[in-house]
Amino acid sequence: MFSRRDFLQWAAVVAATTGYAGGLTRVAAQQRLTQDDLLKFDAKGSVTLLHFTDVHAQLKPVYFRPPSENYGVGAFEGIPPHLVGKAFLKHFGIPEGSPLAYAHTMDDYVNLARTYGKLGGLDRTATLVKAIRAERGEDNVLFLDGGDTWQGSYSSLKSNGQDMLECMKLLKPDAMVGHWEFTFGEDRVLEMIDEMGYPFLASNIFDNEWDEPVFEHTAFYERGGHKVAVIGQAMPYTPIANPRWMIPNWSFGIRPDVLQANVDAARAQGADIVVLLSHNGFDVDQKLPSVVSGIDVILTGHTHDAVPEAIRIGKTLVLSSGSHGKYLGRVDLDVRNGEVVDYNSTLIPVFADVITPDAEMSAKIDAVRAPYEAECTRVIAKTEGLLYRRGNFNGTWDDLICEGLISERDAQLSFSPGFRWGTTLLPGQDITIDDLYNQTSMNYPSVYRLEFSGSQIKDILEDVCDNLFNKDPFFQQGGDMVRVGGMAYTCAPKENIGSRISNMTLLETGEPIEASSNYVVAGWASVNEDVEGPAVYDLMENYISGLGVIDPQPNDAVKVIGM
Repeated sequence: MFSRRDFLQWAAVVAATTGYAGGLTRVAAQQRLTQDDLLKFDAKGSVTLLHFTDVHAQLKPVYFRPPSENYGVGAFEGIPPHLVGKAFLKHFGIPEGSPLAYAHTMDDYVNLARTYGKLGGLDRTATLVKAIRAERGEDNVLFLDGGDTWQGSYSSLKSNGQDMLECMKLLKPDAMVGHWEFTFGEDRVLEMIDEMGYPFLASNIFDNEWDEPVFEHTAFYERGGHKVAVIGQAMPYTPIANPRWMIPNWSFGIRPDVLQANVDAARAQGADIVVLLSHNGFDVDQKLPSVVSGIDVILTGHTHDAVPEAIRIGKTLVLSSGSHGKYLGRVDLDVRNGEVVDYNSTLIPVFADVITPDAEMSAKIDAVRAPYEAECTRVIAKTEGLLYRRGNFNGTWDDLICEGLISERDAQLSFSPGFRWGTTLLPGQDITIDDLYNQTSMNYPSVYRLEFSGSQIKDILEDVCDNLFNKDPFFQQGGDMVRVGGMAYTCAPKENIGSRISNMTLLETGEPIEASSNYVVAGWASVNEDVEGPAVYDLMENYISGLGVIDPQPNDAVKVIGM
């Protein structure tokens, strides 16, 4: 079987042929990179775990630029996943300019994207899952969905998640967990769970009235002659990061004591392997093995981080499988006498140009998108530069949204949430309705126009910053820093709350933002109920179509110090 070392040697050959400037043609790249190459793997034992997460309703292949900044603090500074670019490549031994370099970093992104093409597509994922199930045997494979699956596109918004439900039923996961799923509201979530035909697991969601679990917490499977327990963990801070009024009867939290009890119960019921299917986020799940014992594998999601192989923390393996359908995670386990004695792991990049689409899934995707296809593909503008979202402090898509909020709502400043979902457009591409909704598709889209004092603005920035850079990951909520328009500031992530944000100024005048002065602010995705204002996707369609051509400019309004 193909080992990781073999894969990296193959990648180095491709990189040498390609050249770091992306000189290889798309056709030549496809000839050198094959589906068989992606599937080759040094198999171990008799149990295979497959994992994908945070697909955010992306049914078709996408461009998705990895982050340019991913700062870690405290014990997590300078270690995966908080490495980007050349530091990431050096840590994992990945050659520059290679397919893996393109899949995992922003370095030379446009050239490599044009060389290697899009990634993802549920029909390509289906091909890989079916191939691995056939290779290993159905009774040896568990395929697990890490959540943030139903939300994030035009068709998912308009169909109330039905498009994703129909396609995922074909893909046949063995279990799933959730986060953005809950923004469809309690009734719709329960309705979809009843229909999907596989367990929705959440050990950390309790009913507010009776303090009882709302969902199953553990599912048991026989795989490879071993009993496998899968325990689910929903995003712990859902009622804070998203509107509480959408899920008023449920409480969340990390609940490590509950999780430990469920792990112990699974072992008591004879589980040889305990897997945590988690939407906690990578840093939370790097800390978790220090407070919860007995977990063999954590398949983590929420923070959209992608690492080429599982990281071992004590006796626990932690694998984060990226986002937007770009990757399929695989962990093979060799289990003897109820203990994992050997393993191998990888993150398979789903290169859309070289994977044969699964015909059944392709037909289903076409069918669920058919009512919306004409609107999805309607062109509203063109971009001359790279439009992307990911980065701890800004992205050109969010810069554009912030500009639109100020212009369309006649505001001085703007706030746009630091969501990590949202696909990428290369220079020269058309901007379609699909592309716009990939950035803005949500069930609380109203754009508010309010007055905030300078003191309130600083408090907002400090609060969000603490959610991102608290040294204790159990107090981090994931996501990136709120994006700002019309202002500049300095951020010191290593400081404590109240001391991270300074030098707030108005870009238009260069004047300081005064604590006692009021400023008109436009923003969207407020978690408050009954927010008044136009939907962000309608507002931005008007703004973008009015421009016709988008020319993203460098944004240095946020100065980061001490990192």
